Amino acid sequence: MKNWDLVDEEGVCSADRECEDAYRVCRILDIPFHQVSYVKEYWNDVFSYLLKEYELGRTPNPDILCNKYIKFNYFLQYAVNNLGADAIATGHYARTSLEDNEVFQQKYIQRPQGLFRNRFEVRNAVKLLQGVDHFKDQTFFLSQISQDALRRTIFPLGDLTKEFVKKIAAEHHLHHVLQKKESMGICFIGKRNFEKFLLEYLEPRPGNFVSIEDGQVIGTHKGCFLYTVGQRARIAGLRYACFVVDKNTASGDVFVAPSADHPALHRNLLRTNRVHWIAEEPPAELIRDKMMECNFRFYHQMALVPCTLTLNQDGTVWVTMAKPTKALTPGQFAVFYKGDECLGSGKILRLGPTMYTMQQVKSKEKPSWTMPASEANVEPAT
Repeated sequence: MKNWDLVDEEGVCSADRECEDAYRVCRILDIPFHQVSYVKEYWNDVFSYLLKEYELGRTPNPDILCNKYIKFNYFLQYAVNNLGADAIATGHYARTSLEDNEVFQQKYIQRPQGLFRNRFEVRNAVKLLQGVDHFKDQTFFLSQISQDALRRTIFPLGDLTKEFVKKIAAEHHLHHVLQKKESMGICFIGKRNFEKFLLEYLEPRPGNFVSIEDGQVIGTHKGCFLYTVGQRARIAGLRYACFVVDKNTASGDVFVAPSADHPALHRNLLRTNRVHWIAEEPPAELIRDKMMECNFRFYHQMALVPCTLTLNQDGTVWVTMAKPTKALTPGQFAVFYKGDECLGSGKILRLGPTMYTMQQVKSKEKPSWTMPASEANVEPAT
């Protein structure tokens, strides 16, 4: 599946190289090889969205969106409608509550959409479960896929560890795959400079670096969309390291602190957009009590944080953490768990107040972590 036309520093298209690797695997295993291109769809549904999020000052997650719109939508439809497949299998370290043989017995049923649609249907929803190898678990990246897609998907690696999978691959002479480095980061950027890449698509919007401690301007930048919360800000002429604690897209100010563990980086409250629930929409407990205890993370392999969800009428939730959490980032997805089950996720839109009382910030604009009066009286779960 080709989603991006990427040519590396040596002038080689990495997608062609990946295609060749996949083709060699198919030849060794004696199975058919098919190639499809979703470059246009990826641009429209993932990359354009990513640029808009950066312009709004948020930090998006393209991997979660790629799974939602491309792999478990366009690709699944292609497999079913063009290849006559009953289901798809992917290499994600994840499991479902369906046995593999049950997946092939699933019949597609068009269901009405709506926030409370599952309350009026009696059916066995498929749950998304963490892989046995918790360190490699990839349910985080699958937290936005649809129930219908999950019903037609099997995860053969879900009960295996990464080391055991490598052993199987070696026994089947797939050495050219074993020698490849694990892919990390944003696929279409590759080894290129992130700032330079973004500035090819977004106009520079110069602004100031502002110290969170005294409000002093300590440097300038080309656009606050180039920085994310928790990131080190390399400021010319500064002898000590500073880290981004917040941004104000209206003024262009990027607020920084002189420590990677500064109190201004810690918060215990956030609000998401309307949550995508995988098995129950929303969970019965959350409907009944208007709040629910669970765990969440907002980046892959982050330790799960106990929290309490408070449901709003529009399907959004307030997330109150049991302890302050470092570098919460608007635009990222808050992914929720109960035990081994991944319940779903919602995009982080707003953060509660920081754990740090700011001293006399002299900026004309208030920093974005200040709650607007219209929401200051909302009673979050405690």
